[in-house]
Amino acid sequence: MTNKERRDAQMAYVSDDSIMEEQKLCRKKLQKLNFMDRSDFDGIAEAVKGLLGRSDGAFINPPFYCDYGTHIEVGKNFYANYNCTILDVAKVRIGDNCQMAPNVAIYTAGHPLHPVTRNSLYEYGKEVTIGDNVWIGGNTVICPGVHIGDHVVIGAGSVVTRDIPDWSVAAGNPCRVLRKITDDDKRRLFRSEEIDEEAWEDIVNRMELR
Repeated sequence: MTNKERRDAQMAYVSDDSIMEEQKLCRKKLQKLNFMDRSDFDGIAEAVKGLLGRSDGAFINPPFYCDYGTHIEVGKNFYANYNCTILDVAKVRIGDNCQMAPNVAIYTAGHPLHPVTRNSLYEYGKEVTIGDNVWIGGNTVICPGVHIGDHVVIGAGSVVTRDIPDWSVAAGNPCRVLRKITDDDKRRLFRSEEIDEEAWEDIVNRMELR
């Protein structure tokens, strides 16, 4: 097998010249994105579309960093804030309506535990999947092989090492489920504060909650 085939099969592989050529192409696209006029929202959105493997209305606030871009697939209305890093050695699949706060990092890349094996230059990638309607707080790290379900909130500063089920609020290092999200949370804004009447009426009308 070639090293590309080994990488894409989530097996041990070496970053040979063919793989580095793919990364060079990605870095050229990142160079364009990360040095664009920050007020050129349409231009940024177009650059993001050309970088990612699949997207539909995605927007990323530069700077943004990844290895390939083509291994990242995002659904509708994806948004990532400043300084997002996605090491997409393996596939990263993200659903619809997902939001990432600043400094979120998603790592699919890993290295052997033992130093002798690690120094051989073999490495690996394990895919990460994130469901629909997920909000990931700032400075969160998502580790290789993690699967996050639908309708999940990950608290700021979390290190996600294991799968997180649907409809969960999870946080911490390591990240743990704190509680389930229920209909009682629909009007919750911040801690015990509720959304004010004017804004809530607008939400009810626009989201057809009646």
